[in-house]
Amino acid sequence: MNETDALDPATLAALTATTIAHYDDRAQEFWHGTRDHDVSQNRDALLRHLEGCPLRILDLGCGPGRDLLAFQALGHEPVGLDGSIRFCEMARAVSGCEVLHQDFLALDLPPARFDGVFANASLFHVPTQELPRVLACLWHSLAPGGVLFASNPRGDGTQGWHGDRYGAYHDHAGWRAMVSAAGFVELEHYYRPPGQPRPMQPWLATVYRRLDADG
Repeated sequence: MNETDALDPATLAALTATTIAHYDDRAQEFWHGTRDHDVSQNRDALLRHLEGCPLRILDLGCGPGRDLLAFQALGHEPVGLDGSIRFCEMARAVSGCEVLHQDFLALDLPPARFDGVFANASLFHVPTQELPRVLACLWHSLAPGGVLFASNPRGDGTQGWHGDRYGAYHDHAGWRAMVSAAGFVELEHYYRPPGQPRPMQPWLATVYRRLDADG
């Protein structure tokens, strides 16, 4: 898809429904395939920029609950959110946490509820034209000084279908421009998996702090 081509509401609804259906249909398979993935580097990247315990953390795109369990084990108070009803049911069962069933394009979050947002392999499903609105919602959901972590497959600014999942693939400069415009300041970024040459690091991880009027 060309970046200048706007997606109308019906197209946005259809691509969201198709992407979510992919995860609903493969929920158990996804759990078995990802539950042992080591993303402690990403959780640590969020937590080292926050103080105190317990922290209120929104796991945006929580899937079946792997990272809810990890944050919970560290003494924090995570809340999950996912568009897949199957994932929400699984995450509630495995963690006992509050898990919100919400489409990323229709987020309804209370203001200043969270100290951190952990968006691990999730925000890339937001079409580029909708990202400013979604980031603004996350900004408002964070307490002053709150931190947003995001890990996404990196790319060159293109977006489109990968099988029956829709994704947008940003490079660091483009991602930073969009997140900064939403009222965040970058704290750090890195590529994953660690210890590999850049061509073998398909994931871009970034950490941003909510920038308030007083700086």
